[in-house]
Amino acid sequence: MTRIFLTGYMGAGKTTLGKAFARELHLTFIDLDWYIEERFHQTISQLFAERGEEGFRQLERNMLHEAGEFEDVVISTGGGTPCFFDNMEYMNNQGSTVFLEVAPDVLFRRLRVATQQRPILRGKSDDELRSFIGEALAKRLPYYTQARYRFNGSRLEDRKQIAASVTQLRQLLRL
Repeated sequence: MTRIFLTGYMGAGKTTLGKAFARELHLTFIDLDWYIEERFHQTISQLFAERGEEGFRQLERNMLHEAGEFEDVVISTGGGTPCFFDNMEYMNNQGSTVFLEVAPDVLFRRLRVATQQRPILRGKSDDELRSFIGEALAKRLPYYTQARYRFNGSRLEDRKQIAASVTQLRQLLRL
């Protein structure tokens, strides 16, 4: 039985690497945000607006605990998931946790092109986006670093890099 939880900031490549990794190992891939959206038939933005952050985070915790019971799965968590309740402790107890570590300048480059798809980033200037990423990372790092493994997620820009990263992650996790 395999359970792998990928954590890290938005834009770190959790979904990109998670999909490829799960496919390579013949595991089920779950993006926790997508899982929540499917279950509640609403977008994460709608759920946030309707329930507020506290209500959303409780729902997210419940869905993490549900998905975290599945076997032979790779779960890509939301960027904030590890930072609330006992989520990081729960994931560490349920399986292997991997923090996808990515430099702020790489995150900026990736997120800069996705500001319209991510409501929390919409309308931010380049300077505001850089500051936002830096401040959020500083707050979240104490949670992310509780993961059992750290993995450099900076090299996920094309198929060749993704394939190499899958191989490196397999070696790290001894799978």
